[in-house]
Amino acid sequence: MTPLVLIPGMMCDARLFGPQINTFSGTRPIHLAPICGRDNVSALAADVLEKAPPRFALAGLSMGGIIAMEILHQAPERVERLCLMDTNPLAERGEVKARREPQIDQVRAGHLRAVMRDELKPNYLADGPNKQSVLDLCMDMALGLGPDVFERQLRALQTRPDQQETLKTVSVPTLILMGDQDLLCPRDRHELMHKLIASSSFQIIAEAGHLPTLEQPEAVNAAFEAWFAMS
Repeated sequence: MTPLVLIPGMMCDARLFGPQINTFSGTRPIHLAPICGRDNVSALAADVLEKAPPRFALAGLSMGGIIAMEILHQAPERVERLCLMDTNPLAERGEVKARREPQIDQVRAGHLRAVMRDELKPNYLADGPNKQSVLDLCMDMALGLGPDVFERQLRALQTRPDQQETLKTVSVPTLILMGDQDLLCPRDRHELMHKLIASSSFQIIAEAGHLPTLEQPEAVNAAFEAWFAMS
């Protein structure tokens, strides 16, 4: 069975994929790739490749998807199949880069909780009965990783490369997946990725925002099952 490498989003850990790990770890080797130790996308991808199995299925959400695209750029021969979730193939726009500087300043001043609460988390999720519990988990993951990781990850996002040319070369079975209410990575970004990867499948998860793996885990698990069966 091909190992599955999971790459979490910004300020998230393995718990972002808790429902998927619970469902698939009994039948498939799973490798969680942290993205905490570097401040640029190229180095983060190289770190993942250094520790990953020789060949693997690759799934990344949000910043994890950005790292996954760089892994494809660096070592496409090692990726057997690909899943890109709630992510963005484009370089960061100048106005977004500028907005990140005050966030970094606030976090350096000891206000990580406030930044996560007031500026980032409100954009994450769709309304639903589990919204508060997922938000609480997001806060717990972020506080556990801490302010240094926050700054490194934002720096990496600020300088990330455009990966459109990389995606044009992808020929492995690919799933593009997003929550239908994702405000951070809107539908046009996912339609672009679907267009660039000629053989890809595109699935929208209903009643989910930026973190469908936690918001609608059963739907995501079903999408993963179909992805594993793609040829």
